Amino acid sequence: MRREAPTERWPRPTVVGVLNVTPDSFSDGGSYGSTVDATDAARRMLADGAELVDVGGESTRPGADPVSEEEELRRVIPVLEALAGCPLSIDTSRAEVARRAVALGAVLVNDISALRREPELAGVVAEASADLCLMHMQGEPRTMQVAPHYDDVVSEVASFLEERLAFAVGAGVAEERVCLDPGIGFGKTPEQNLELVRRLDRIVSIGRPVLVGLSRKSTLARVVDGPRAKVGTDAASVGAAVAAFDRGATLFRVHDVRSHVEALAVAAAIERGTVRV
Repeated sequence: MRREAPTERWPRPTVVGVLNVTPDSFSDGGSYGSTVDATDAARRMLADGAELVDVGGESTRPGADPVSEEEELRRVIPVLEALAGCPLSIDTSRAEVARRAVALGAVLVNDISALRREPELAGVVAEASADLCLMHMQGEPRTMQVAPHYDDVVSEVASFLEERLAFAVGAGVAEERVCLDPGIGFGKTPEQNLELVRRLDRIVSIGRPVLVGLSRKSTLARVVDGPRAKVGTDAASVGAAVAAFDRGATLFRVHDVRSHVEALAVAAAIERGTVRV
């Protein structure tokens, strides 16, 4: 029996497991050498409490080059087919990849380009009545970390997300199916990333659920281990996720699912003042 996405879009907190079926993603690239390895990892994430597993076939790490549509499909389709009936999202900016993914059961399209790479992706989402996540990124993965500049990073990211939300709704996507991602690590300095989390309430005030992808980001590594550190620890990731939850974030895209599920469950209980909902 298929497990549907949460009926409340989306309850706080919702943990989304990261499954990169790529050779070069910054943290887990190359970890899943076969479809069996990838599907086993996805099932472990779901058993550990993830509401969704986000499957991606194109690395978006700083400096990454794009791959062809054919290669992206070659990577993700066998995994999506093997996970039929599981709650999945697809991490893609391509309309055809999204079309194939939602046909195979993906319930959310996670687009780091916010419909700028292929605007026709909006029609795919609207036709399928899927959910959509729009992310802010300055530049593109290959160049985004080359001297990113903002006069006010929070105001500029918020304005961008408001504009892309309006574009998506104008293209037929139901507003209640859209969530927003400020794009931690995508064209921002470590200080700008921290500022986005510190003032996350401005992004939350747009009125759509906010997704954060803080897990293992280099900003966390630099806080803990200095300017040359590259990959944050899971402990640092959990701390950042709880800080984002306290500032209103709803969805959390993570690598170590169980530790985030448990920490965020406690944070939510404290916010509610009760042990269980």
